[in-house]
Amino acid sequence: MVDLVLRSRRAVTPDGERPAAVSVSGGRIVAVGGYDAPAGAAGEVDLGDLALLPGLVDTHVHVNEPGRTEWEGFATATRAAAAGGVTAIVDMPLNSLPPTVTAEALRIKQAAAAGQIQVDVGFWGGAIPGNAAELPGLHAAGVFGFKAFLADSGVPEFPPLNPGQLAEALAAVDGALFVIHAEDPDHLHAAVPSPAYADFLASRPPEAEHAAVATAVEAARAAGARVHILHLSAASALPLIAAARADGLRVTAETCPHYLTLDAAEIPAGATEFKCCPPIRDSANRDRLWAALAEGLITCVVSDHSPCTPDLKRRDTGDFAAAWGGIASVQLGLPVIWTAARERGYGLADVVDWMARRPADLVGLTGKGRIAVGADADLVAFDPDETFVVDPGLLHHRNPVTPYAGKTLTGVVRTTWLRGRTVTGAAPHGRFLIREVS
Repeated sequence: MVDLVLRSRRAVTPDGERPAAVSVSGGRIVAVGGYDAPAGAAGEVDLGDLALLPGLVDTHVHVNEPGRTEWEGFATATRAAAAGGVTAIVDMPLNSLPPTVTAEALRIKQAAAAGQIQVDVGFWGGAIPGNAAELPGLHAAGVFGFKAFLADSGVPEFPPLNPGQLAEALAAVDGALFVIHAEDPDHLHAAVPSPAYADFLASRPPEAEHAAVATAVEAARAAGARVHILHLSAASALPLIAAARADGLRVTAETCPHYLTLDAAEIPAGATEFKCCPPIRDSANRDRLWAALAEGLITCVVSDHSPCTPDLKRRDTGDFAAAWGGIASVQLGLPVIWTAARERGYGLADVVDWMARRPADLVGLTGKGRIAVGADADLVAFDPDETFVVDPGLLHHRNPVTPYAGKTLTGVVRTTWLRGRTVTGAAPHGRFLIREVS
């Protein structure tokens, strides 16, 4: 007798999309059989033609609690994640107060999150000037690696590293994963106060990303370190990443739904909900990002969920220079990417690869992001054919500001299971994730 059997004619497994019955016991998948396979179970759900996906893994989420909980918090962020089919997130170390740059700060953040999380939550540590000595203890406390900025982060308590400080951080913890916000300050310009998106875009040219990726690659080469480029926007940096990988360097990159689906030329004047750093670029650049994703040069798609209070978006003036840069999309990432992917000829198995398996593999969560025996029973019933219009009032993150408002998307999450239990938004049963030590 198992706890639960889920049947679907469109289960997305590591072998591709196929009819299957997934048996769950003790929160884990214990069998993946044929759709009609008999199985004694305490509970059974037949999804029919609804797709059954593994829960998505989003390794780039800014929750901001404690300290800036009015921007976002663990209760709202994880409820939004579950509603979007995301069953595990890894929280970024900045925008909370204190930032997660010491083991004690990690404990403070975990205490703030305790009892609130609807999905499983892990944490990044932060590398800032002067805290290299803190990194080994933070790593031992279970963070999945360390985030560093090469340009201004936007908050004073999380300053950027210069190349020498980056080298010091990489040398501080052998084998640690460093995730880099790659924009070079020498190639950034002060944005002129303006409601024109083109003026903001000109302040953060592709050369800024290209130069910063070059810095990160050379630092990885010198230290033999593992480096991951966050939220890659500029396709011009892709050859640098390809060359680094060809040389055997442990360099990877991600991108985000907004870079894969939005077009700078279509952003209205004053629509500051579209502002993020690095910025959304043109459609030709977007096509090159899709090509890199398809060939595996870009390894995964994550949200960079980065909300703030509505006033910080400065919709009253529409001034892109003054507005906070960040897009909140943890609830919408799956339908946003699926809508665009199917139009480009990709299937659900591709989306699962980009948004579940590969992010899980990036941080070593071998029991997440796949429908396989032994994996956590984190599962999603997904209608891949139903369309809906994005209504900000139905979003669960704390401040429902979104550039996708009013857009028609395809793909609706019907149910999310975390370790075999339905996530209802009521009693939270998420757990903290700790880096697995091999």
